[in-house]
Amino acid sequence: MNEDAGASGPLFRERERARVRARALREAPTDAEALLWFHLRDRRLGDHKFRRQRPVGPYFADFACLEARLIVELDGGQHAEALAYDERRTRFLEAQGYRVLRFWNNEVLKQTDAVRERILLALQKYTPHPNPLPLAGEGAIQDTRNNKP
Repeated sequence: MNEDAGASGPLFRERERARVRARALREAPTDAEALLWFHLRDRRLGDHKFRRQRPVGPYFADFACLEARLIVELDGGQHAEALAYDERRTRFLEAQGYRVLRFWNNEVLKQTDAVRERILLALQKYTPHPNPLPLAGEGAIQDTRNNKP
């Protein structure tokens, strides 16, 4: 088996395109995205880590808190004509296990504190899974009963 196959296959190229697209989106934020990112970055909101322009399937989430499975989407004027697209996108993200909050850009710009409060409330509603997966790898507790000396 070729060791370089993983570094040049179709999956690698797809991930690379997503990475480049996400970077481009981060470099040209809207005014509302820049303002909200100021409040979400560096764990400034409830000590939760957010990521910008996070690829999720074929979409890019404006802001995603992976640990709380929360996506925050900002919609500008162009979204008024794309309601069906946004609905499909939201259904897809929810099918991936995320909760989706949507705000209009003007809400973020004019009612920043109210937007931050709604996001914080959604984060506080997050509860970890009652039966988390067991640890694996170095952090796992090894069963030594069956080990032979």
